[in-house]
Amino acid sequence: MEEKKKEQKKKRRFRWWHLCYIFAALVAIWWFNNYTINVNKNAYMTEKVSTRFRVAVISDLHVREGGISGEKVLAKISAADPDLVFVLGDMYTTGSSDEIIAMAAKAVTDIAAEGYPTYFVSGEHDTDKSYLNLLENSGVNVMNYRSETIEVKGNRVQLIGIDNVYYSPTFDLNNEFTVDDSCLSILLAHIPNYEKFADFGTDLTICADTHGGMFQLPFDLGPLVDPDDTNQWFPQILTDKTVFDKGWFRYVGGAMFITSGLGDSPYPVRFNNRPEVVVIDILPEKEAS
Repeated sequence: MEEKKKEQKKKRRFRWWHLCYIFAALVAIWWFNNYTINVNKNAYMTEKVSTRFRVAVISDLHVREGGISGEKVLAKISAADPDLVFVLGDMYTTGSSDEIIAMAAKAVTDIAAEGYPTYFVSGEHDTDKSYLNLLENSGVNVMNYRSETIEVKGNRVQLIGIDNVYYSPTFDLNNEFTVDDSCLSILLAHIPNYEKFADFGTDLTICADTHGGMFQLPFDLGPLVDPDDTNQWFPQILTDKTVFDKGWFRYVGGAMFITSGLGDSPYPVRFNNRPEVVVIDILPEKEAS
């Protein structure tokens, strides 16, 4: 009888340690998916450049205590050594304290201070005027409804930025800007609007906002929930529509790229969709041959 009790106690202890191992593994998987940064490398080929150059893209950091720090983001950008950096908004969340907003501003201004030409558009959250003024006064190019043509490694590049948080049925960027077809044109926007951006016709459109749907199903089955419709589960499986969650989407004459960003707002539930710094190498088409 005594030996039987010892055996039962041993089995209980064995099950307890197994549960601890499983719990620790789940915590490690959760932490890896939410708080480690993936460098997502891409290439875009175009006949409108004669030499290659590199851009880095970040967005949706949603700075908070205990979240991914601006220092970690800057380290990834510095390792990639881009020629331009695009920051696509929502670096803090509406209602954040002055301290958090200052941390978000520092995450952006530190990039410019390192010597990387930095171009910023607001999201729906990071719109505080003093914050935007601080960015501009620190050398960040705030591109909210601005167009600028710059030279990058001998290539002329037209940058257009918008800060829309709402698109009316009559929204038409052709009423605001003219795309320069003689050079590479890039549209920077926080919130994707594929049809309107495709109609506008920049060579490359880079967007944010979706967080990649946060929880991505394995085997390239798309997000668990449609970022455009939180009532639609398994959209890529159960619907015929294109889900604009993350990655590349082609249109006539160009392409749109959506980054899944860095933050975990409103909850840290990323899965199969790590926070990312996007690196896009812009290449002459001749390099493809």
